Amino acid sequence: MAGHSKWKQIKHYKAATDAKRGALFTKLIREITMAAKQGGGDPTGNARLRTAIDAAKAKSMPKDNIERAIKKGTGELEGETYSEVTYEGYGPAGVAIIVDAVTDNPTRTVADVRHKFSRGGGNMGASNSVAWMFERKGQIVIPAAKLDEDTVMELALDAGAEDLRREEDLYVITTQPNDLHAVRSALEAKRITIEEAEIAMLPKNTVKVEGKDADSVLKLIEALEDLDDVQKVWANFDIDVADMAGA
Repeated sequence: MAGHSKWKQIKHYKAATDAKRGALFTKLIREITMAAKQGGGDPTGNARLRTAIDAAKAKSMPKDNIERAIKKGTGELEGETYSEVTYEGYGPAGVAIIVDAVTDNPTRTVADVRHKFSRGGGNMGASNSVAWMFERKGQIVIPAAKLDEDTVMELALDAGAEDLRREEDLYVITTQPNDLHAVRSALEAKRITIEEAEIAMLPKNTVKVEGKDADSVLKLIEALEDLDDVQKVWANFDIDVADMAGA
């Protein structure tokens, strides 16, 4: 999930974890397979595949699993035929939501996503009903502890980043999608720890959500994320933990 800047803190507040390791690996494998299918199996010439492999390694996925996923994408090994689908809609309090999925059965997936929207107090919309509210960017998150902001910003900008902002105990760096890997490599060359690096759909503007609405929005997005076919969920909420019901 990705919403506004406070999502990291909300995630901890909700005690969300990667306990569902099998489901997590499935999502990572599908992303690797799709990346290889679309751009080839060589990560040096396929930025999306390179990012997917980095994400899998960050979650300690075995090398053999990664290699099999690549070969399935390039057709060297037989496997399911996956396609990418994107759904859009609104959640409680008018929060705009984009759902990215990789599926071998789009009919099943759209029914599952529609059910979650309906049950969670939202509704699905037509194509581009909310996509115009977001922009595709590279996003890198690093722990801010013991790192000077000016130093990190200079390094990131020199490597091609667009912006850096501090969000409590984190630095969030924004890049053009094609510059993500170069900026990440420059940071890692300086032994800077990368907590997360991905191509993200970032909201141009956010919706302030409080109290019970905030709880409802998070429950809906978490329900969407739990679907096996769903890879990523993006939303334009702005939620403060202190404003949530029961916080």
